[in-house]
Order: sequence, then structure tokens, then C-alpha cells
Amino acid sequence: MPNTSHSPFSPPATHDPMSPRLALLMLVALTSGFALSSAFRTVAAILAAPLQADFGLSPQALGLFAATFHFTFGAMQLFMGIGIDLYGVRRTILVAFPLCIAGALLSAMAPGFGLLVLGQALIGVGCAPAFLVCTVFIARHFPAQRFAAMSGMAMALGTLGMLFTGTPLAWVVEQSSWRMGFAVLALLALLAWLWIWRSVHEPATTAASDAPRESVREAVQRFAALFLLPHTWGIVVLGAVSYAALISLRGLWLGPMLIERHGFSLVQSGNVALALSVVALVGPMVFGRLDPGPVTRRRWIVACTLLLALHFGAMALWNSAWLDVVCMLLIGLLSGFIVLQYADVRAAYPAALTGRAMAVFTMAMFLGVAAMQWVTGLIALLAMDAALSDPFAAVMAGIAALLALAALGFGLLPQPPRDMARCEASMS
Repeated sequence: MPNTSHSPFSPPATHDPMSPRLALLMLVALTSGFALSSAFRTVAAILAAPLQADFGLSPQALGLFAATFHFTFGAMQLFMGIGIDLYGVRRTILVAFPLCIAGALLSAMAPGFGLLVLGQALIGVGCAPAFLVCTVFIARHFPAQRFAAMSGMAMALGTLGMLFTGTPLAWVVEQSSWRMGFAVLALLALLAWLWIWRSVHEPATTAASDAPRESVREAVQRFAALFLLPHTWGIVVLGAVSYAALISLRGLWLGPMLIERHGFSLVQSGNVALALSVVALVGPMVFGRLDPGPVTRRRWIVACTLLLALHFGAMALWNSAWLDVVCMLLIGLLSGFIVLQYADVRAAYPAALTGRAMAVFTMAMFLGVAAMQWVTGLIALLAMDAALSDPFAAVMAGIAALLALAALGFGLLPQPPRDMARCEASMS
């Protein structure tokens, strides 16, 4: 396959006319959309109890509610990656994000569980390009050696959205209802869209304007061809589990576990969620600065994944409120190593393929979140049917086992080739 198209992750052929300060301001505007995406993907931790009360949801139905956002988010990564390639960062996010606003309003007004799930699906589609546009923008307008650090900063800023779905959302729900929570999020999403519309204007590069534009069919073929590369599978296996573990805890099980296992109030569990979100905000910046480079980065990734598994295992083995809270906070900090996975993906493919590769990784992450939330909901239901005294122990043990298996797969499956030219030739 000839390499004639411009990839969003390829360095521009000419000097980027955007000043570093302007690029940073635009990146901050883009991260506002990612922050709202982070908020929407973690609402279930606080809304689980009131939703169960209103709609009589089983743990499996609650898992379906939380998973729907992530399934549609992940499934749309292919199309969002192609959209960014063909139409740019600005157009893609501005066209998609209004669906997020519509989905939030539908969720706020939903008379039943079916429309609530449909609202989550719309939110997932609308938020689908939220982080991908940030990584593409960083790769286009910042030096390659700053990719991990800037991605860590973007992830940290995006994590600010999870702060709202802690104590503030719990307070809104207690003062009004879960419907008001969705209404407030819809308003914030509208403000984020207006900020991006007003602030983000990418200058066209010579490479982008001179190169012939790919057709959608060619773009899809290049996307699918990534799965013919053996080392893609190790990246996908771990990508589908590492982030899913954090979001399944923070976005689904944190509230129910603290309330039902330890008798916390909704606001008390919201305080823990807020603290976890603050710690999770710091993690990507820390690991972005500590990035050891390509020689040892993969060993760091495996070690961090196993540490995550140990913390989930500890929560499964010991029913202790203080231990659960400490483990949750440490999981939030450790999960910052996900920024190293993004750096690993960027280094694992030649420049002409990295844009699509990043979309594959992001797709694996969020389809993995959807799958883990559905599976853990099923685990909780089976544990309740088996009359286990603590179904949350089974959920935490299941997540720990998945993390350990993913770390094993990442270590044993084929590694990226050292010769990127040969990798690119194999795609031809």
C-alpha cells in the first residue's frame, strides 16, 4: 500500500505556524470536551443507588447502563479516527459533540430504563472523539519528545471532569434528583462545545494540503490492516483491561461498594470518589514525567499492571473500609501509567500508521470498559444468586484476575519490530 496520505500523527512537512502558547490554549479548550467525557463515563458510581431505587435495576442492568456509554464510545473510534484524518480535529469534535448534549437531555427526561440506555448510547457517540482529538492535536503541534508529558497533562486536565461526579454530583442528587445531575452535565457540555467552537482553529500544513485525500474505503482498509501486525494484539489485550479496571471501579462499583459494604452515605462515597479523582488527576502527569523511554517502558507497563491487580486482590480478600479507601486511592494514582501505553503505541508504529494505531488502542480501551462493566455486573448477580455474603469481593477478584491475564498476554505476545520501515512495508 503506498504511503501517500498525511497522517494526523505524522510530523508536518513544513514548520507549524502555530505558536506554542496558542497551541497550548487550543489544547486546553479541547480537553474541556475530554473532561465532560470523563464526567459522563463515571456518573454511574454516584447515580447507581438512585437509579436502582427509581427503576428497580438489577446489578446486571446497572452494568448495562454503565457499559452502554463505553461500548458506543469504543465502537465509534474507527469512524472518529477516519473523520479526523479526512476532515480535521475541529470539524470532527464540533459535529460529534452535540450528540452528547442531546443524550444527556434525553437521560434527564427518560421515563424508563430503555430511553435512559439510549441516552447513554448518544452520549458515548458524542464523546467518542474527545480524547482522540487531544492526542492528534498534541502530535501535530508539539515536539515528539514532549508527547508523553503533554498527553499526561491532557489526561490530567480531562480527569477534572471526574471531580464533578464525586461530591458535587452527590450533593446535586441529594438536593434535587439524578435527573438534575444529567441536566447540569448537559449545560456544561454545551459550554465546552462553545469554547471549542470559539477557540480551536488549526492552521493547514503544506503536507495536509498538498497530499491527495484518502477515500473512506482506503482509510478503513488501512485501519483494518493494523490487525494483521502481530504486535498489535498485545497492545489491544492490555489496552482493553488496564483503563477498564480504573473506570469500572470509579465509574460503577465505588459507590455501591462503599454504601452497601461499609454503610457509607451517598455524600461520603462521593467524597471518596472526589479524592480518587484528584489522585487520578496527578497520576498521568507523574508517569508522563517519569517515562523511562522505549527500552524499558514495556517492563514498567507490565509491573504497573500487576500492581493494580494486587490492589484489587487486596480489596477482594479483606473486607475493611480503610483498606478499600486506601487501595482505591492507590489505584487512581497507579492508573496514570496508561499514559505510558499511549507512548508505547506511538513508538510501536511508523509515523504514517500511528494515527490509525492510536484509534485502535482507544477503541480497545473503551470496548474493554464496556465489556468489563457488563461482566462485573454479571459476576455480582451470580454472586448474589449463590448467596455469597460479599458479592463485591467476587467483583474485585474478577478484575484482579483480568489484569493479571492481560499483563501476561502483553508480555508473551509478539513485541513491536525494531525496524519500522519493515513494519510499514508489511502493510503495503
